[in-house]
Amino acid sequence: MKVLGVGNALVDIMVRIPDDSLLDTLKLPKGSMQLVDKQKSDEIIQGISSVETRITSGGSAANTINGLASMKVGTGFIGTLGKDEMGSKFISDFQKNQVVPHISYSETHSGKAVVFVSPDGQRTFATYLGAAIEMGPDQMSADIFSNYNIVHIEGYLLQNYDLIEAAMKRALSQKVRTSLDLASFNVVEDHKDFLLQLIPNNIDILFANEDEARALTGLEPEEAVLAMGEMVPLAIVKTGAKGSLIYDRKTVTSVEAIPSECIDTTGAGDLYAAGFLYGMIQGKELSKCGAFGSVLAGNVIGVVGAKIHDHHWGNLLDSFHVEEIK
Repeated sequence: MKVLGVGNALVDIMVRIPDDSLLDTLKLPKGSMQLVDKQKSDEIIQGISSVETRITSGGSAANTINGLASMKVGTGFIGTLGKDEMGSKFISDFQKNQVVPHISYSETHSGKAVVFVSPDGQRTFATYLGAAIEMGPDQMSADIFSNYNIVHIEGYLLQNYDLIEAAMKRALSQKVRTSLDLASFNVVEDHKDFLLQLIPNNIDILFANEDEARALTGLEPEEAVLAMGEMVPLAIVKTGAKGSLIYDRKTVTSVEAIPSECIDTTGAGDLYAAGFLYGMIQGKELSKCGAFGSVLAGNVIGVVGAKIHDHHWGNLLDSFHVEEIK
């Protein structure tokens, strides 16, 4: 089983802030993802030039794919990068994890996200999409999709309806299962009508956190997962420290989070999706899939950024008690 990611190819610039006053100054709602133009992005980066930062490849779907690749799942990724240093950094991370890059290149600068990490671990994004936004329907090639069993798509692509629809059409034609992560509550709010038309009959697996689920359905998690389950065969609502809820149109399965010190929530949802999909690929019951997701999410919030340290992966796989995927 192989998984294809489709998403914004971004480089994350991680910044830990002592309080949320900078977010207020920049007019960035805490916990949101705000799109900014290059001028604003450059101003923000200049404003944090004296602060310690960490740079790593990012983007929601790319984080999930990197997580799956770290567990030896066959993976690929469709995206667009600039011909610059940031683009080279993104590709080098993929090469290290043996992710097959299906990348188009642009003269535009690579996209980047400045990620502000608050003292409580919550993260706020100021994202310049750059070349990433130039990804188009023509990149949804049958030759690519035919090599994969699952396509995992991030909700941040909702600024391009034609692209999303092309990916859905290609997945259907190639009999590839579809997984969608809703990505951010404000993205869901901005594109709710389109999502409510898209999700039924197009999505097999739907991931949301409680804020995104509320934005989509108007309901609290216990009711939201049921409403989402009326749209898709498998719905997952992540509820932070309380765990997650999974509904397969038969039973709601509740999964606990693992106790963790929260330093930075960046990538928690993305790595949960990686663990969940890994469990599905292994043929595990839904409770175990959710448990795998909780373990990865619980580990990634203990570090800054969306990457679990390389030396931890062996122990994590051992804790899952499953055979390596061929």
